[in-house]
Amino acid sequence: MAEQKRDYYEVLGVNKNATDEELKKAYRKLAKKYHPDANPDNKKEAEAKFKEVNEAYENLSDPQKRRMYDQFGHNGPQGFGGGQGGYYSYSTSGFDGFDMGDLGDIFSSFFGGGFGGRTSSRANNGPTKGANLRYDIELTFEEAFLGVEKEITLSREEECDVCHGSGAKKGSSVETCPTCHGTGQIKQVQNTILGQMQTTRTCTTCHGDGKIIKEPCENCRGKGKVKKSVKINVKIPAGIDDNQTVVLRGEGATGSKGGSKGDLYITVHIKRHRIYTRQDNNVYCDIPVTITQATLGAEIEVPLVDGSKEKYKIPEGTQTGTRFRIRGKGFKNVNRNYEGDFIFTVVVQTPKKLTKEQRDLLVELAKTMNEQPPIKKKGLFG
Repeated sequence: MAEQKRDYYEVLGVNKNATDEELKKAYRKLAKKYHPDANPDNKKEAEAKFKEVNEAYENLSDPQKRRMYDQFGHNGPQGFGGGQGGYYSYSTSGFDGFDMGDLGDIFSSFFGGGFGGRTSSRANNGPTKGANLRYDIELTFEEAFLGVEKEITLSREEECDVCHGSGAKKGSSVETCPTCHGTGQIKQVQNTILGQMQTTRTCTTCHGDGKIIKEPCENCRGKGKVKKSVKINVKIPAGIDDNQTVVLRGEGATGSKGGSKGDLYITVHIKRHRIYTRQDNNVYCDIPVTITQATLGAEIEVPLVDGSKEKYKIPEGTQTGTRFRIRGKGFKNVNRNYEGDFIFTVVVQTPKKLTKEQRDLLVELAKTMNEQPPIKKKGLFG
């Protein structure tokens, strides 16, 4: 059986309303505390703690991931998986999205930070993942209840069809930077009173790319990417709630230097319904009945969200405001295999216009029931 993960907020020692700055402060403190190099006598346990802290911060520091975690916890809505439909997933790379300057502060205490000044970080000359994109979609109450497949159109960066992402004009090629020899960085050795020290800085010739394009592609102007309008089919699962987010992996912007595509975050907004309302996975509505149905009892037809009708027998003497429950006819839960309930409130309608025959019958009924206005009971203090 898999070990139960601790709550991310508990791991960092912060509350659920913690600000980004409070999260970062807590992370830096714990990362220094549990770094394996700072715990040589208890390295295995420190590594496990260090990894746990990294995972917690990586998820809570990203607004989208934090919102999904707050809604669904560690597992995410498993009902989203499969095929091309949206689904949630989490990465645990540890430092994704964290400010590299802050990481430099953390690791400088272990790797030469005591000599004064910070050495330049290595230039990012490898593949880079594309940007994540966001899209807002509006659904009807029924579409959220039943699930729906929608085609959306969005603008995103795609690989240039002319240069196929190289950025170079057709017929020309990308050359290795002669200054840094393709590394994207320049190393310098200096003699100090402490001996020789090596520093690294970004190559000013290629700006860290390691490559030089002498003849840029005219279509993308050397970027290797162009903006395009694309159509995407999105499967929205039955039971999704307002402001929940579907994530389509690999449907974001194209990456650089062979990097993977980003992700597409689709936030759902549900239109207000004139009859039904939702609370958790339950559906609520008012059902009007006649005064004779309420008095004598009757079998009524209750219109459900999916368009079907459910026969339900209300007992005699039913009062207005009485609630009845039809189990399993509410919203599906996107995480678990169960449905909420359909709860309707009876509203007894008093007729506004009567025929003479109807009025005479009611008068006779009133006589037999010896009707009189209810007597107001006195309170405890008169």
